[in-house]
Amino acid sequence: LATINTENEVPTEAHGSSSSHPLSILVRLYVYALHGCLCEVAFTAVWDWCSTQDRRLTGHSSLWALPMYATAIYLMESLRARLLAQHQPLPVRLAAYTFFIYLWEFSWGAGLRLLGACPWDYSGYRYNFSGLVTLEYALPWTVAAFVAEQHVIRNTLRIRLH
Repeated sequence: LATINTENEVPTEAHGSSSSHPLSILVRLYVYALHGCLCEVAFTAVWDWCSTQDRRLTGHSSLWALPMYATAIYLMESLRARLLAQHQPLPVRLAAYTFFIYLWEFSWGAGLRLLGACPWDYSGYRYNFSGLVTLEYALPWTVAAFVAEQHVIRNTLRIRLH
């Protein structure tokens, strides 16, 4: 039985059970991987529609995105905990997350490029760095960081198994 605790990410007892457990690391990685890929497919569908008016909304991603998003959001859990413990305001946290996302995307892109497997290339963007990251995506990445902190990580950590 799984429940979502509605109070501050602290375990609750439900239905007379004697203990509850947070989701395992593997389950959280799975949730984060699926969330990231779903958001990427939705983002690319809308981005392509805005530029081509293609009403099919055929977004796309890569299987490489699964481990990339899973580990990025998992690491953001720790970053979130540290920033909240330091009582950092939301704009500071969002700046830190966005900076982390750029470092993560660049690192994964560089590694995948060495393997001949990088599924993205931002070379056509004006403010790109080595074709692996682009400043044009700063606002979407910041929004993604906000959603990850306020909803995805927060609610995933509140799910308890009984």
